[in-house]
Amino acid sequence: MPAPTYLSPPSLPLRHTTTATASAHLLSGGRRNRGSRPRRMSGLVLLKAKVGDVDGGPELLLASRRHAVLGVARVLFAAANERCLRGMDRAALGRGGFFAGAMANSWRVLMQGLASLMFLCARADEYVRQPPSPLVLTPHDKPAAHPQQVHISTVGRNKMRISWVTDDRNTPSVVEYGESRGNYTASATGDQATYKYFFYESGAIHHVTIGPLAPGTTYHYRCGKAGDELTLRTPPASLPLELVVIGDLGQTRWTASTLAHIGGADYDMLLLPGDLSYADTQQPLWDSFGRLVQPLASARPWMVTEGNHEAEALPVVGFAPFVAYNARWRMPHEESGSASNLYYSFDAAGGAAHVVMLGSYAEFEEGSAQRAWLERDLAGVDRRRTPWLLVLLHAPWYNTNQAHQGEGEAMRAAMEALLYEARVDVVFSGHVHAYERFTRIYDNEADGRGPMYITIGDGGNREGLALKFLEDHKSAHLSVFQEASFGHGRLRIVDETSAVWTWHRNDDEYATVRDEVWLESLASPKLSMAAAGRQDEEL
Repeated sequence: MPAPTYLSPPSLPLRHTTTATASAHLLSGGRRNRGSRPRRMSGLVLLKAKVGDVDGGPELLLASRRHAVLGVARVLFAAANERCLRGMDRAALGRGGFFAGAMANSWRVLMQGLASLMFLCARADEYVRQPPSPLVLTPHDKPAAHPQQVHISTVGRNKMRISWVTDDRNTPSVVEYGESRGNYTASATGDQATYKYFFYESGAIHHVTIGPLAPGTTYHYRCGKAGDELTLRTPPASLPLELVVIGDLGQTRWTASTLAHIGGADYDMLLLPGDLSYADTQQPLWDSFGRLVQPLASARPWMVTEGNHEAEALPVVGFAPFVAYNARWRMPHEESGSASNLYYSFDAAGGAAHVVMLGSYAEFEEGSAQRAWLERDLAGVDRRRTPWLLVLLHAPWYNTNQAHQGEGEAMRAAMEALLYEARVDVVFSGHVHAYERFTRIYDNEADGRGPMYITIGDGGNREGLALKFLEDHKSAHLSVFQEASFGHGRLRIVDETSAVWTWHRNDDEYATVRDEVWLESLASPKLSMAAAGRQDEEL
């Protein structure tokens, strides 16, 4: 797949040192290579703050009320910022004059500074972050009917959902497509909707499902009978399968670097465990984010789940959580039997892999709809047919970083046993802005029959990195590799028994493999026999 139009930024002032490239190999999950752990990194610290976090699960609304006053203030800032973003948009397109653009930029910086100061005072006990990176705002210079923010997602066994936005709310929700350029042999019609958030009203958000489509096939398509021709490739019908995993993406210079590195090598599907745009009530940033990721998101399926920055809940003024996220990023929850867009599942590679996207910010305790759905979903997975079982969620269950300590513990206590009994192979999470890989774990102990836990919340967010790992943490002996750098991961499922995971740091001009591990499916006969032998010994 050709690289996207944006370029990797030059070397940014991160100011840290690391050891040379290291790799670790782990087959059945029980062995650890402590030698792969890099030295702790030092970094320049400018700001101690965490912006826009919302507690998870059943405490979501309580947390929203607790921060309602701050939230209303933030919306007032967002109202001013919306006009400033429009001014910056015009300046980026060469319109409106130098002074208008400069004034808009200065006002926006002032507003962000005031917001950061408020949250600094409100959350002063939080961890210290690395300096943030400037935002990359992607302007829109096309006619109102021209599709923008195009992204695709897989739906069922052989269909794809095409989603896009138009400023003109009267454009048709139609996708024309075919296997050769300019020759559209099929078309499909979908639906559209808008939403309002304070002074902001979205454009028309279109969703159209196309198919049936052949696996591993390139299609050319056009949205709304008015846009440019785009190209997508459907995932393969069988293994091997290449998955890109990134969390906490945002839209900074680091984000642009991560996206450029991802686009530099081919893959079949992208998985994102929450925190997409970091709009945090500034709704035009959702539009800018959609335009930034379109070169990649319109060509390969992007499967996402929500993070805390998607909540945007302001109950005092009547804004329910996840309004923008649910409207813009519609996932195949209905097809998987889920009643909520916040959690769902899907098959990949003809059912050789089953991916479960959990919602850290939906109710998850005993008796909740999400837990009941998860029990049904896992019970329907036949590991003889589906050797690979993956789970993604936002707030990590295991974490030795000082950031976000304990925030996933309630969900772990409620759901970990379900994943263990189903023999989940890997659990990916975000939220913590660093990379960390654990050995296979169950209930805070190393267990070769448990999932491998990987935190990859380092896509490029505006808040910076979480630099401090706790050497005396109770889970430190389970942590195999840690590094506070931006980057992305790739899981290549080679066949029914073997897969290789690599983490690519993007501090450098080119993506650099810093961590590598081979995995063997927990459904493989060899591991099943080994697990049975261990159980006999215990008895």
